Amino acid sequence: MNDKEIGELRRRLRPDRTNITAVRGCYVSESREILSAFRQPFGLMAEEDKEKYLALLKKTLSGSIDRNLLDLSFTTAQVADSGEHRLLMALRDSALEDEDAVQKLYDVIIASYASETHYLILLAHERYDVPFRGKDGAALEDASDEVFSYILCAICPVKPTKTALGYAPEEKQFKTLGGAWAASQPEAGFLFPAFDRRRTNLYDTLYYTRDPADNHDELVQALFHLDSPLPAAEQKEAFGALLSGALSEECSLPVVQRVHDELAERIAAHKELKAEDPLTVGKSDLVPVLEGCGVSEKGLASFQTRFDEAFGLDAQLSPRNLISPRLEVRTPDVLIQVNPERGDLLETRVLGGVRYLLVRADEDVEVSGVSIKIPE
Repeated sequence: MNDKEIGELRRRLRPDRTNITAVRGCYVSESREILSAFRQPFGLMAEEDKEKYLALLKKTLSGSIDRNLLDLSFTTAQVADSGEHRLLMALRDSALEDEDAVQKLYDVIIASYASETHYLILLAHERYDVPFRGKDGAALEDASDEVFSYILCAICPVKPTKTALGYAPEEKQFKTLGGAWAASQPEAGFLFPAFDRRRTNLYDTLYYTRDPADNHDELVQALFHLDSPLPAAEQKEAFGALLSGALSEECSLPVVQRVHDELAERIAAHKELKAEDPLTVGKSDLVPVLEGCGVSEKGLASFQTRFDEAFGLDAQLSPRNLISPRLEVRTPDVLIQVNPERGDLLETRVLGGVRYLLVRADEDVEVSGVSIKIPE
């Protein structure tokens, strides 16, 4: 799924637009005990309650693709005949009215999701009559040949709100008021099936994780019987390690700068073009960059081998997960961040047998917010 398709579904999650008929939920303790389960007709809710529920569900369609939103693909064999896919289809096709399927989903999540606090499993189903879009992109609301039937699931921590000094009208004084247990932003969730090319894709599901450093692998495996991709933070760490390990002595400042610049340029161009498909790069995109830096055949071969080992054959990665927005230079005691467009300000040099990183400082220099002068 791309940003436009995700955005289209997000805009559905408003009280005046959604076709959700009911919301189901399961309240679970940190010891995996079900405290309550409920089904609430959406049309009978107060407007404020509708907005609160939809805000939680909408969060599972937020964040960055390949960081918070992960496209997971089932195999053909899974779609043809597997317990995990049958369960998702039963939930969708029954509009969450299949009690056995709903309970089975609760059981799967509870058995695989570790939490240090109470949490809420929130479920909703909608049928979206997808409007046809003309060549100019304009939606024709009265023309549709696709009904997208889907379920949303959000797993939300439930925590006590803080006590505060507040006004008690009946006593006409300020006093400490106790907090209530409240559902907070989801830690994980999913959409099934995927909404690809604005059509139903039963082979994919869109999985959400709030923390790009934690994909909740056990939950992904239990729900979908699939391996989740490396979290974004681990991808960046793994990419840096394979560059330095594969290139060894050839992994110089100019090489790393060039790789960073190439990926940053691709990100900027993709944003400017407003391309719909997510931006990815693979091994074949990076090898020519290293060749252009003069990396030896041995280094290139090592890079390709280690790339496959780290990410898998024919892996396509989001460049946003591989680099930092700014160039970072780090030693055990120093951290320098550099505008990626001004990498020319950095230089490495050996002086008197000691290795130095030089930063050209022709312009104003501040240390801890204080402007300093560099003697001639």
